[in-house]
Amino acid sequence: MTHIRVRLGAGVLGLALVGGLAAAPTASAAAAAPVTVEEQRLDRAAPQEILRRSGFDTVAPGFARALERAGSFGQAERVVVRQGARLWQRAVDRAQGRGPAGGDLSRDDDRPLYWARLGMTREVRQWEPEFGLTDTQRARLLSELEENSRGENTIRYPRAKGVKRILLTGFDPFTLDRDVRISNPSGATALALDGTTIRTADGPARIETAVFPVRWQDFAQGTVERTLRRQLPRVDLFTTVSQGRVGRFDVERTNGAWRGGFPDNENVSRTETVPVTDPASQPQWTSTTLPYARIVAAPTGRFPVYDHTSVTEIPAGGTDPVVRPDGPTPGSTARAGGGGDYLSNEIAYRATLLRDRLGLHDSLPGGHVHTPVLQFGTGNTDPATGTVTDPEFVQNRLDIIAQVRAIVTVAVSGTGR
Repeated sequence: MTHIRVRLGAGVLGLALVGGLAAAPTASAAAAAPVTVEEQRLDRAAPQEILRRSGFDTVAPGFARALERAGSFGQAERVVVRQGARLWQRAVDRAQGRGPAGGDLSRDDDRPLYWARLGMTREVRQWEPEFGLTDTQRARLLSELEENSRGENTIRYPRAKGVKRILLTGFDPFTLDRDVRISNPSGATALALDGTTIRTADGPARIETAVFPVRWQDFAQGTVERTLRRQLPRVDLFTTVSQGRVGRFDVERTNGAWRGGFPDNENVSRTETVPVTDPASQPQWTSTTLPYARIVAAPTGRFPVYDHTSVTEIPAGGTDPVVRPDGPTPGSTARAGGGGDYLSNEIAYRATLLRDRLGLHDSLPGGHVHTPVLQFGTGNTDPATGTVTDPEFVQNRLDIIAQVRAIVTVAVSGTGR
């Protein structure tokens, strides 16, 4: 178990000072914003049970009381930054066995963080303070709440020599209209590993993490690049992680510049080329620089691990998509990377494109790992009648977390810049 980190000081203070110096509203105060599709799911029975059985049911009400005491936009901003960061740290602490569990839900569960955050964003969206709040100010509060409750602003590495640096990202739960009980093992892994030190063949390595939303618009607005740009030149290895196929891990060899349109957590679809800055220089494909052969060969856990090379492309001069088991052909147009055409492929594409644009392709190992699908236990697969957790479900998640840790340990060994 790693030591407890104190992280709220400098980063929060800096943002608080910025908020305190913000100008008074000059535009007319706006009415409360409508709640989102994602936030509307909060009122279902399973999310409420998850919050209650983890003790996170007190988060949004406490946050609402703190907001009501704010007498200015600057004070509100300080509340949002402070409590967003506290939510992230509370979730990390719970996952890593520090402090009270708050209930009988297993500590490895990522869902309390997800649903508590949505409770907080709903409070911001519906808040109508007496001092008035413009649409721009409300959007700023929501953005700062998201960043601080996702670990994006708390990535810190020790200055000690000889300690390698690993950056790992996960995702929120998704496909919640299919089953609102769903947990995402990549998000659970991020909470379990944040701030931990692993022992490798070359010495210690520190892992820092963040968890991203499953929303097309956030990615188009650059949330991945904002979080990773400052970190990639400083780390020894990075991996984006998401839930993939049943019963297997995949190290995705190639990522494609295509959004396939599957609905996100707001039930929004996007079918288009991945939108990035400087699209004129945008490649159709990017590649992993993770040591995939070494990862696949290592005994990392109960699930098989594959070097996944298949993509879907429109060949040069062609019009119809073709599946290529061994990767893209020269001049082709992407229609799916190894990780598909959803946000898992997109985060891998964005992270590796950023790596390349920073001139780090030949020196920084990085790419995407797909975990197995996190499955409920036998007899608990019906969303209408099933329970929010069961022993097999918990064991599956714990095994996935442990195997991601082992994969990262293998991957970072022998690296260094």
